[in-house]
Amino acid sequence: MKHSILVAALLAVAVSACGKKEEVAAPAQAPAPVEQQAAPAATPAEPTPAEAAKEEAAAAVDAAKEGAADAVDAAKQAADAAVDAAKQAADATVEAAKEGAAAAADAVKEGAEAAKDAVQK
Repeated sequence: MKHSILVAALLAVAVSACGKKEEVAAPAQAPAPVEQQAAPAATPAEPTPAEAAKEEAAAAVDAAKEGAADAVDAAKQAADAAVDAAKQAADATVEAAKEGAAAAADAVKEGAEAAKDAVQK
């Protein structure tokens, strides 16, 4: 699985690199005054396709991280809910066992009294 992803990534890089044309160097121009050179530096350059791909990949990674964090939070909440439900079920079982034990003890006492009365008669 890892190898197929690597091969696909390498093929994508190779195909994109082969499709690029070499840029022709612009003829040398006379140096512009300092004021004119500073102005273009202030304007942002248009991103290259590689930079755009990097930005898109970074955005996808961030989205995946957020999705994973949301999934972890949901799993934690589900686990907490399951623990609470198990605690409630265990408490109910304990109460039922106590009531059953009390009822059995009462039945034994009544049986013992009945036997005692039967022996005395």
